[in-house]
Amino acid sequence: MRMGAVEAEAAVETIRKVLEESDLTYETPREGAFFVKLPGEHKLATMTWLIVGPYSVHVEAFFCRQPDENHAQFYRWLLEKNARMYCLAFTLDEAGDVYLTGKLPLAAVNPEEIDRVLGCALTYSDENFDRALELGFKTSIQKEWDWRVSRGESLANLQAFARFADPENR
Repeated sequence: MRMGAVEAEAAVETIRKVLEESDLTYETPREGAFFVKLPGEHKLATMTWLIVGPYSVHVEAFFCRQPDENHAQFYRWLLEKNARMYCLAFTLDEAGDVYLTGKLPLAAVNPEEIDRVLGCALTYSDENFDRALELGFKTSIQKEWDWRVSRGESLANLQAFARFADPENR
């Protein structure tokens, strides 16, 4: 067995053990690929892939779709965040949707590092979610607020945006 294959197999077992010992929900759609649900407060769930390759573990979590408005400020804000982040960075796919992505060398895979990377994915996603929505989707959120008020619908999941969505605060 090649050395890379031995390291990859060890990484798979380490990740599996960390996930089994945690309270996290996950699936393994194929060997070496773990799809983990990280529960949050602002963003209810950050779905995160840990994919073991021959040399590294690829980490990828969907953050939000491409912004509707304010593109330059939105992307600048993301780039400024990247400078202070560990192991992960905000990236875009070809449609402009935003992800957190990163790589972890197989030699660095241990329970503490897997926990740290998952913690970073959750923290970066959850703590930045409301601000990202404000920057990139403010008008849509205001319209949604107005529509719900006009129909007597619940505003419970929009309360984080009341400071700019509620007409009394605009």
